[in-house]
Formats: sequence, C-alpha cells, structure tokens
Amino acid sequence: MNLPNLITMSRIPLMFVIVGLMYCAGTGTATLAFLLFIAAAVGDWLDGYIARRRGQVTTFGKLMDALTDKIMVLGLVIAFVARLEIPVWLALITLCREFLVTGMRMVAASKGVIVAADRGGKTKTLTQLIALGFLLGEPMVRRDGPLVLPWNLDGFARFVHGTGVSVFYLGTALAVWSGWRYIVQLKDVVLTDADR
Repeated sequence: MNLPNLITMSRIPLMFVIVGLMYCAGTGTATLAFLLFIAAAVGDWLDGYIARRRGQVTTFGKLMDALTDKIMVLGLVIAFVARLEIPVWLALITLCREFLVTGMRMVAASKGVIVAADRGGKTKTLTQLIALGFLLGEPMVRRDGPLVLPWNLDGFARFVHGTGVSVFYLGTALAVWSGWRYIVQLKDVVLTDADR
C-alpha cells in the first residue's frame, strides 16, 4: 500500500476519534475534534496531490478516496443527528444518495467501468465538509473560546451553528443534484445485462 492510500485510509479511524471527542465535555476536546477534522480535510487533498505527483494514482485509491469521504461525512452526520443538531430527514436523504451512488459505482466497476468523483460530487462533498466544520466549530467557540478570549461568545457560537446547518441544507440539495447526474451517467452501464 502506497503513501497516498495510507493517508486515505487513515481518515476512517480518525472519524471515530472525532465522533468520540464530540461526546467528551472536557476542556479542549471540542478544539481537538475540530483540529482533527481539519487534518482529515487536509489529508483528503494531500492524498490526491501526492498520488498525482508521484504517479501513484490507482483504481483502489480512486474508489477508497471517495468511500472514505462518505464514511467521514456519514459518521459525523449520524453523530450530529444523535445530538439533534441536524434534522433526521436531511440525514436520510444524504444516506440514500450515498448508498445509491456507491451501489451504482460498484456495479459499474464490476463491469470494468471505474467512475471517479465528478465535479458535482466533489462540490457536494466540499459543501458538506464545510457545514460539518462549522458544526464542529460551534462547541469549540462556545466552550473553549472563553478560555482564550475575554468576551461572551454565545452569540457568535449560535451564528457558527446556524451557518453550519444552513450550509448542510445546501449540501443536501447538491447531494440530490449530483446524485441525479450520476444516475443519468451510469444508468445505461448499470442496467445493461452484462451476459448479453
């Protein structure tokens, strides 16, 4: 396994650590969760950069990069639903879209067609990650901010949280739109009987 793929795979255990920290009330845990999330986001960019630079782009890397993005997003979305910060129906739309597109990509791959994430899918993922970053930033501002800044940050924390939820709505709309694009793109490949 090459370095880009190791970076890609590291985001899976990192998601568990971030979610675990979300449920810790200790000083600095919210900030650590946020910083690890940023590290995961940087890793998402870094693995592709290194793979292209070293000529180590692989089919496994393309598929796992997209899959680990989904694992990171869905893991955090489920955690935020459990904390009543994201409406469950938004999470269900996100889950359905991800399983549908992943299933179609797997069927396509079984027929020798590898479908990398397109621009719409990447924009959707970026939007969702920005939303989750804001949602992770809210407890950091509310709980850890007053330890370093001499102001009441409750109003700013509410703004950060509201921004995160609003951007997640946008991410959900983009998820539906990009999911439809994948369906249109892959329907002939997926629905064609491979034995004919």
